[in-house]
Amino acid sequence: MPPVPRTRLEGWSDVPIKLPSFRPRRDAYPPDLWTKCPSCGEMLFNKQLDKVLRVCPSCGHHFRLSAAARLDLVLDHGSFAERDGGLESEDPLGFVDQKGYPDRIAAAQLATGMRDAAVWGTGLVDGRPVAICVMDFGFMGGSMGAVVGEKVTRATEHALAERIPLIVVSASGGARMQEGTLSLMQLAKTVSALERLRAAGVPFVSILTDPTTGGVFASYAVLGDVNIAEPNALIGFAGARVSAGTIAQELQRSEFLYEHGFLDLVVHRSALRGEVVGLLRYLVARPQPVVEVIEGEPLALPNFRPFSFLTNLAERVLPPESAPAAPPNGNGAGPGTPPTPTPSTSGPRESSTSPPAEEAPRG
Repeated sequence: MPPVPRTRLEGWSDVPIKLPSFRPRRDAYPPDLWTKCPSCGEMLFNKQLDKVLRVCPSCGHHFRLSAAARLDLVLDHGSFAERDGGLESEDPLGFVDQKGYPDRIAAAQLATGMRDAAVWGTGLVDGRPVAICVMDFGFMGGSMGAVVGEKVTRATEHALAERIPLIVVSASGGARMQEGTLSLMQLAKTVSALERLRAAGVPFVSILTDPTTGGVFASYAVLGDVNIAEPNALIGFAGARVSAGTIAQELQRSEFLYEHGFLDLVVHRSALRGEVVGLLRYLVARPQPVVEVIEGEPLALPNFRPFSFLTNLAERVLPPESAPAAPPNGNGAGPGTPPTPTPSTSGPRESSTSPPAEEAPRG
């Protein structure tokens, strides 16, 4: 059978039909719109994530917060007043690695809008005045240099002077290596200030977030009257890679530390403010002791007499003095030898061996 001839349909052209092309799904999303959860891998819309305090609604992962967001979470709205906001780090060592230390400081300031990794000031928590210091991990990993240590110390000293509770929110990788020994000196400075606060009976609430490691963990972060941590926060002295390479166990999460008595509370971020409010109702500064004033003595100074104190100290420390040695007497005898009787010089001396003299006849 011969083939049927094909005829061109009216209105058709010889141009081939183009089908729509389907592009592959992109793996990258705009960082200002979406955030990928590191725990469950779900893509989260940033505006919705901010409404739930940056906690993943699927798995409960707590994202890191900036210092400003942390202040808004803990304090009453609009009550924060910053102190010492002009403090900035210097470069006393002239430290240079891949870039200079001043260049790193400038880049961190541009990225976070902060002068350094910590901010402190005063505010209200449910109407109660507090002194608060908050760290920001976004500023060079929240590392503690001279400025961070100074701000923690000044917040502690202000709480002691005003006798108001102190709150410190830690988020740090440890001491700042670019400042060398100066950063390590902050450990002793902050701990000594907190010891004065403890001795005065002023409460201190420490909030540990992810991560709190290194020198910050080894100093003020775990010295609170109450230590609170967020769920699954990395807390410990050494980093996770060091622990995994030595003991091959996960010992640095907040739940593990809570089970072994190192933390007092592990609180979800949504309940953190309520927990702090409840604690401050019970943690009240101890009243100052009343000092009796004695007339004639300086105000609030003890009755101290230096001469009597030194005399009593000398009597206890120094050995007792011996009696002075007497000079030898005429016959050469010492002080303990009884003296030898000497004959009278009024008459003639007679020998003890001479015979007695005969009496003369009386006439």
